[in-house]
Amino acid sequence: MNVIFAVTIGLMFALGVFQLLRRDLIKTAMGFYILFTAINLLFIAVGAFNGVFPAYAQNVERGAISDPLVQALLLTAIVISFGSYAILLGLIAVSARRYQTADSDTLDQLKG
Repeated sequence: MNVIFAVTIGLMFALGVFQLLRRDLIKTAMGFYILFTAINLLFIAVGAFNGVFPAYAQNVERGAISDPLVQALLLTAIVISFGSYAILLGLIAVSARRYQTADSDTLDQLKG
């Protein structure tokens, strides 16, 4: 299961970077969102409990231990990624409304 999870995260990172390199700003924003999701999945994979108890927790029942730090980091990452994505979509909407295009090459050639 860990190999499948690692391959999925790697494919999501690759797809996100591929989308970031596109010309359309909407597809670039989708690439950012895919990267944010891949990072959240990476946090889940890193913080997964593998069933081995540390030495200080030998007297704890099986399945009763969970690391709250990973959960707090994941919730924080979700909130930050959602806020960043909302700002990015807002900037793209303003830019597309002002210049009547969402193509980054066309926006690059505009002066003033």
